[in-house]
Amino acid sequence: MAAKSSPPFISTPLVSNWSFKQGDRSSTAEYRPSNDLPTEIHRDLLKHESIKDPFEDLNELSVRWVADETWTYCTTFNTPAGYGERNVTTYLKFEGLDTFATVWLNGEKILAADNMFVQYDVLVNGDLNATRKNTLEIVFEPARKKGLELVEAHKEHRFIVHQTEISRGPVRKAQYHWGWDWGPILLTCGPWKPISIETYVGKISDLSVTYELGHDLKSAKIVAKVHCTGQLKIVHFVLTNKKTGKFEAEFYVNLDAGHTAQDAEVRFDLPELELWWPRGYGQQALYSISAEAYFSPENSRPAQTLSKTVGFRRVELVKEPDGHGTSFYFRINNMDIFIGGSCWIPADSFLTRVTSEPYRSWVQLAAEGNQTMLRVWGGGIYEADALYDAADEMGILIWQDFMFACANYPAYPEYLKSVEEEARQNVRRLRHHPSLVIWAGNNEDYQIVERYGLKYNVDDRDPQSWLKTNFPARFIYEHLLPKVVEEESTGTPYHPSSPFGDGKSTTLKVDPTIGDVHQWNVWHGTMEPYQRLPDMGGRFVSEFGMEAYPHVSTLQKRITREEERYPGSMTMDFHNKAVGHERRLITYVAENFRIRYDLVGFTHLTQVMQADAMFWSYKAWRRQWGSPGDRKCGGVLVWQLNDCWPTVSWAIADYHFVPKPAYYAIKRAMAPITINVQRKFKPWTMRPADKLWQRDTGHVEMGDLWSRSEFDVWIANSTTERLGVAVKLAGYTVTEGEEIWNLSGETWAEPNSTTVFLQDKVLPFGDGDEVDDTTASQPAYTPGEFMVQARLYINGECVSTDTAWPEPIKYLRFEDRGVEVSCNDDKSKVFVTATRPVKGFVFSEKEGVKLSDNGFDVTPDERKEVDVTGCAADELKWMYVGM
Repeated sequence: MAAKSSPPFISTPLVSNWSFKQGDRSSTAEYRPSNDLPTEIHRDLLKHESIKDPFEDLNELSVRWVADETWTYCTTFNTPAGYGERNVTTYLKFEGLDTFATVWLNGEKILAADNMFVQYDVLVNGDLNATRKNTLEIVFEPARKKGLELVEAHKEHRFIVHQTEISRGPVRKAQYHWGWDWGPILLTCGPWKPISIETYVGKISDLSVTYELGHDLKSAKIVAKVHCTGQLKIVHFVLTNKKTGKFEAEFYVNLDAGHTAQDAEVRFDLPELELWWPRGYGQQALYSISAEAYFSPENSRPAQTLSKTVGFRRVELVKEPDGHGTSFYFRINNMDIFIGGSCWIPADSFLTRVTSEPYRSWVQLAAEGNQTMLRVWGGGIYEADALYDAADEMGILIWQDFMFACANYPAYPEYLKSVEEEARQNVRRLRHHPSLVIWAGNNEDYQIVERYGLKYNVDDRDPQSWLKTNFPARFIYEHLLPKVVEEESTGTPYHPSSPFGDGKSTTLKVDPTIGDVHQWNVWHGTMEPYQRLPDMGGRFVSEFGMEAYPHVSTLQKRITREEERYPGSMTMDFHNKAVGHERRLITYVAENFRIRYDLVGFTHLTQVMQADAMFWSYKAWRRQWGSPGDRKCGGVLVWQLNDCWPTVSWAIADYHFVPKPAYYAIKRAMAPITINVQRKFKPWTMRPADKLWQRDTGHVEMGDLWSRSEFDVWIANSTTERLGVAVKLAGYTVTEGEEIWNLSGETWAEPNSTTVFLQDKVLPFGDGDEVDDTTASQPAYTPGEFMVQARLYINGECVSTDTAWPEPIKYLRFEDRGVEVSCNDDKSKVFVTATRPVKGFVFSEKEGVKLSDNGFDVTPDERKEVDVTGCAADELKWMYVGM
């Protein structure tokens, strides 16, 4: 039995006093002070100005050599008190080593690590110096070199790797470090997570809470459990309501004195509880579960305390046959939830720069943008606790990919063992977060199967046989990972891949009837006009996107030479990693707008174009949410929310947290209740093959383009109330700003549904006449050359507006808009008015400035009001289409 003086659990972080050098332990290179841990080699070289900032200009190229070298980190530390005493255990804990790391303690090898995503706990009883300092050395070998060695060693596997070179295939490291079509090649290494030394006589670990909600969702049966080792005698469990501080349950568990490794477990009923809800649907009720460990009843202070924050909710992924195929949407606490959100990539190429504060800022940005989900993409990392903590508090749902992306991964025994440990550790770490509602096996790996004709027999249900095919990773996605999720996080939905249909169609060709889809026939693929996106969705759109420049302030900060600050410069092209981006971006701009090719003008046009693509898609796919029993589309996630460096990409907010106009377009489209108007799309530069021409042709009858313009008007209501609303529609000539028709009416906006107000309406014009055939008399202006504004009122207050324009915008004239921009006395608000319709009014934002709205249209009889923080409202610069 441990004495009363037994030392408690002591964890001492090894944060400071680290140094690094080029080469292995035998290298004669001089050690230099590193950053405090966590750190990585590029940051330490930057600290000493040994490399240039790879985020600026073409400097990424000048630091490529770093990834091909071996690097050694070293520190010394004192032997902890109590070491060597009876029943005292000492471990070195490495929470994350990136990636091929050999660890030496006092000259002896104690660890060979090869998985960035795994925590390594190394028993060091008997390995420390009792009377003098200890030396800890970590040698990091080049990931690319080691990856190529593994490829060579496993020739039985067919390595197929997209986006990067082949060495990343067998390496368990953040895949985006090899570069992606939005990120640089920065193969860094180092102790990227904390290192600590633990000393204890008794220890508790792996605190978990599982529960089963009552049928009425007002009560729960709860199981709390913690693993105990050593000389512990008692564990004290407490469940606390974090909002009120009230103890909801409290239990003492006596441990079996005959076992030094056992679980302490309590089962209890919670008769009344508060539910955790996604944002917009209720409160984010959170509870704290704590476990305190004691050596004996006489101890007044615990030897160790663990605690976690939990929330109680019921989550279902609804996949049921219906009139559209098979549904795919989330039901939380028996409430159908339409998902409007974003895909998330790592927030920096250098992960150790991302602290808790920026994680919270990113999640808050999503929440303030009316988003309900972030999809943590499979080519990055299992993110830091801070991201999930913020999501719990703000009600943002998390779709979590396992870390596999765009490759045919191996499945040899050592690899499978490492992947299983990686999966179990990270599922255990994240399972208590109420925000995490789905695990997905990978990103787009089944598209590799389709593209290269790898063996996949949907009727073969024997996992062992899958290992013998040229697609052995099926064993990981359809056997290993779902098994881990079921065992470690029972009840959490699992999806084999994103995208994935039913195994027969894995959505390379996009199956809109089942599963989720990645819709890349806009931008990539067939490069469809983005106006076609409303008809290019699926049961759940988990990726799609459109590129745009960040604001000029970001470009100027990272492109340091004035002579390179123009569209198409070498530096500008280098900061856009998307293949074919020059022709794709200019094509979409040129199809829709009159080209301006100076930096400010072209930046603005790309931003308005991206915002239009977002608005066409989000509001249309939200319309397909429909009503209970008819959920055609369950959600949409744009690629992507953020950037990992200052670049031109699909992100809707740049590396410096500066939102693009597309962010605000999504914010407006995802407001709790919205009015939406959309004109029927008519292609203006192409016509599909018909009986006359038997081929595609550019002989479009331009007179038909706007002569008969049909449109729809609908209301999206995500609230749980049936709302009485009033709708007002008006048409304005684009050239003069004259109101030429109006229409109004009242209706009910059904709860958690979309309600159609007008369907296939032919635009009226003139003195109330409608264009009902091609022989209708022509008014003084060009038929259809007017924009439509829709307004939604509740109790006399305008709560939502929307506009629809004749497409393409480039055929319209925007001279003399009569724009006036003013601000209030304290310059915290800015007001925008116009005498003629304005398309794409954009304030040029910069880091530190925050606006409540941006990138909007303005009609003659409205006044736009925008809240401004971070600068005086009269400091803002602005631009609109045609300016």
